[in-house]
Amino acid sequence: MKLLRHGPHGSEKPGMLDKDGQVRDLSGHVKDITGAALSEAGLAILKDIDPTTLPAVTPERIGPCVGDVGKLICIGLNYSDHAAESGMEVPPEPIIFSKATSAICGPNDAVEIPRGSTRTDWEVELGVVIGTRAKYVTEAEALSHVAGYCVVNDISERDFQLEHAGQWVKGKSHDTFAPTGPWLVTKDEVPDPQALSMFLDLNGKRMQSGSTATMVYGVAHLVSYLSRFMTLEPGDIISTGTPPGVGMGQTPPVYLNDGDEMVLGVEGLGEQRLPVISA
Repeated sequence: MKLLRHGPHGSEKPGMLDKDGQVRDLSGHVKDITGAALSEAGLAILKDIDPTTLPAVTPERIGPCVGDVGKLICIGLNYSDHAAESGMEVPPEPIIFSKATSAICGPNDAVEIPRGSTRTDWEVELGVVIGTRAKYVTEAEALSHVAGYCVVNDISERDFQLEHAGQWVKGKSHDTFAPTGPWLVTKDEVPDPQALSMFLDLNGKRMQSGSTATMVYGVAHLVSYLSRFMTLEPGDIISTGTPPGVGMGQTPPVYLNDGDEMVLGVEGLGEQRLPVISA
């Protein structure tokens, strides 16, 4: 299934994409696409619904594919070639940081360049959405706790992130810094999350081209690893790192400007088209 949320910011309704790419409204069956709907039992109910029996809609806006996200957890330097372009070593364990959930926005919403920013950057990533509570789970058990996958753009202000002391979160959490979606693709449609191609174009030029096959730490390892340090709850999202081609890795560096457009996607998970504006 491809689950989504459509409608104005803050008033999104649940939806489903049918086999012909038509958005169907799920409001008559579930209140929203949140952790409550993403349990094994919740997804089983949705799977039994014939999309052609649902009202067809032409949404003016697609929202982030998961609502009421409790935690947005990110993994840093999880592709060795991205670590190299960043001038950093591959970490001996996953680097964990968080983005404020207020950064989450839709897959086609405008991305804001923060006031005072000089180095706003992009990162196409595979997002992992938790479906059932995970605490101290083994790597063998880990994927059974996943509801599905989505596209995440881990927007970063590099000056705030790297030059202003403290943790990375201050460079990662501006409003609109986590475009998510367009849809959540349930795990039954993604047999191998470590075999997905991904890309990002800036103003029509290919900047990032990679594959989840080159992750240092795969999805199962990450879910298990994180569950040692925090309980993962239904609806939590893990953004798993980016391949090379980010702005700060270019020669000379390239950063986002007002009027730019990013187009990015992960194989089978849809695409984002994001205009860039000044805050």
